[in-house]
Amino acid sequence: MEAAAGHELSLIGLFMQADWVVKTVMVGLVLASVWCWAIIANRIATFASTRRAMAVFDKAFASGKPLAELKRDYEGKHPTALAAVFMAGMDEWEKSHAASAAGSLQSRLEIVLDLAVAEESAELEKRLGFLATIGSAGPFVGLFGTVWGIMNAFTAIAAAENTSLAVVAPGIAEALFATALGLLAAIPAVVAYNKLSADAGKLTARLEGFADRLTALLSRQLDAGRAA
Repeated sequence: MEAAAGHELSLIGLFMQADWVVKTVMVGLVLASVWCWAIIANRIATFASTRRAMAVFDKAFASGKPLAELKRDYEGKHPTALAAVFMAGMDEWEKSHAASAAGSLQSRLEIVLDLAVAEESAELEKRLGFLATIGSAGPFVGLFGTVWGIMNAFTAIAAAENTSLAVVAPGIAEALFATALGLLAAIPAVVAYNKLSADAGKLTARLEGFADRLTALLSRQLDAGRAA
């Protein structure tokens, strides 16, 4: 009897004896938790590679190499982060600076660089919205499973006309298990979302700062060329 009771109150036992609605909630929360951890691992790896790429490009940009030569170094590659913003600005510069007034070219450069920064920022923040959704909705989904499970437990108690702990415990335990799974999915999602959003914001600010520097540098070159 004790072994049977122990089996019923194990995690697998609680899942197997749960109502199909509660089972659906549990499975959904477990899948959401797994997907959250996959996103977290992916974003951590992406941010690390982005920082490395930024460091490499910063070193090349600060070396004093002519911008046209630096652009040729990245042609044919798949640039990311700072390099992608740089390539977008240089493409616009090479296409139209000779035939444009200074003011209109600078305006176009700012627009192109803003769009490039926005694209890279969106790439950095990809899938973070899912973490926010699970972080906010996970506990409520788990609570729904708990409420449903407790309703079933009280229905079973009323049908059995027995309020002993042996009868009440399994139903209450399976209901609370759903809440535990909701928190298991939500807590890491919230913590990771806050951390990763802050990291993405720092990287985006770095992209914006570089875009401003590039705009100023190209603007000076344009003024120097027109003054010559």
